[in-house]
Amino acid sequence: MERRLTAILAADVVGYSRLMGADETGTLAALKTLRTDFIDGKIAEHWDTLETIPPRADWKNPNGKF
Repeated sequence: MERRLTAILAADVVGYSRLMGADETGTLAALKTLRTDFIDGKIAEHWDTLETIPPRADWKNPNGKF
């Protein structure tokens, strides 16, 4: 059975509430630009990066590879 690891990205924006209160449209546009220019590019860059996850019997630690 092939296993694949998926990473989930969560971002915290410093001052998000203040920024939204001051300029909601501008803040959303800036966040969209950041995602398009940086985050989506990094996802595309590593999209085909695969690493084999060994069978559980070969794990060195109970939490997997780490």
